[in-house]
Amino acid sequence: MALLLTAVSLVLPAPACAHASDRGHVLLLPTGYYLAGGAFAVAISFLVLALLPAASLDRFWRRRLPLFTFGDSARAAISLISFAGFAILIAAGLFGSRDPLSNPLPLVIWTLLWAGVTLLQGLFGDLWSWLNPWYGPWRIASRLFGTGTWRLPRWVGCWPAAILFFAFAWFELIDPAPDDPARLAVAAGLYWLFSFLAILAFGYRGWSRSGEFLTVFFSMVARFAIVVRNERGRLALCWPGAKLLAAEPLPASGMAFLLLALSSVSFDGLSKTFFWLGLFAINPLEFPGRTALIGSGTFGLILTFALLAAVFLLAVWLGQRLAGSDHILNQAAGQLVWSIVPIALAYHIAHYLTALLVDGQYALAALSDPFAMGWNLFGTADMQIEAGIVAGADSAWWLWNIQAGAIILGHVLAVLVAHGFAWRLHPQPSRAALSQFPLTLLMIAYTVFGLWLLATPTVG
Repeated sequence: MALLLTAVSLVLPAPACAHASDRGHVLLLPTGYYLAGGAFAVAISFLVLALLPAASLDRFWRRRLPLFTFGDSARAAISLISFAGFAILIAAGLFGSRDPLSNPLPLVIWTLLWAGVTLLQGLFGDLWSWLNPWYGPWRIASRLFGTGTWRLPRWVGCWPAAILFFAFAWFELIDPAPDDPARLAVAAGLYWLFSFLAILAFGYRGWSRSGEFLTVFFSMVARFAIVVRNERGRLALCWPGAKLLAAEPLPASGMAFLLLALSSVSFDGLSKTFFWLGLFAINPLEFPGRTALIGSGTFGLILTFALLAAVFLLAVWLGQRLAGSDHILNQAAGQLVWSIVPIALAYHIAHYLTALLVDGQYALAALSDPFAMGWNLFGTADMQIEAGIVAGADSAWWLWNIQAGAIILGHVLAVLVAHGFAWRLHPQPSRAALSQFPLTLLMIAYTVFGLWLLATPTVG
């Protein structure tokens, strides 16, 4: 899950296995209409926003519905409970069932954490700051031994988190056996220890903002949520994405992190398509396994990120030129990159929806019997797994429409957020609209690409 963990995982022998939810399928729906409709929806949203006065949109974003005050008194206790649960999961990975569908560790990490918590963060805000397994232990250690005295240089930015996120993505997407419980337990346990030592050295706030990639990722996703919390703990409801417009411009490292988050999910879908496998002369009907694809997968993961970053920066640069702007490229790109968050969240939902529906059930069953000893702690060990929820023509229709709708809506909201930033960079409406034209074309192209990924034949 990190560079150190990936190195360990390369040494450990393990059978090649893919995610439990990966299944080959061919979607037989009139996808051409969806591709055209998705592109049309994004294009129309750009035209409508170009005609709206900036003041009305600003009032729209600032609307709040006050709720109640929520303090931080229980945060450390909840984090300690989370740490205890994490320790049990590590033990289950090492000593429990070797079946990834019976052992709770891979199901919790890949399904409940990576897919489920990301969705909750995007809806309700920064729940991870309460659930993460480092905060509580750090509070205890800081009282016993004091806080870290080292400070990371300013130029470091989010580069450690970006590097660690790449290692995490490599482990999930390229490693031959990311679902192997023992292999995952070693990787996750070492990553927790590595991050805890870094927190002790640089302080919780310093390392969480620069190096702990889960915290960095979840905090970025939480800016899309409909719940906002001020410095006094007062909660309020807001429009989705409203908090993004209050964010400071990201440095180059932050831009790289966000673009890597989107490109890794996109490559996960692309790497399973018949098209991608055909580029390397691999017959998808005689899939050789993940071990044979380590080289091409690593190349593809890097290439997808490099292409997305290059096209994004080119779109921002062209937009600034069209608007006759004197803003520095880093400043404009650092603000506009926040519009990637709705797209990344939409792709995350679309990509992991079937895993949440099916593997989420397996996770509930496995948590009742973490060590495969016949326990039934929560009364779910013997629950009937309804895998058919994602099978059949009716299910395919509903799933496709939900996934396609998420991608289209994510891109429309991204256009909305990008226009909010454009009006701040260019107070003149015509210049703001011109500056967004290349970026909107990129979003239209990415909408078509995302819908094509959902529809094209894939292999498990």
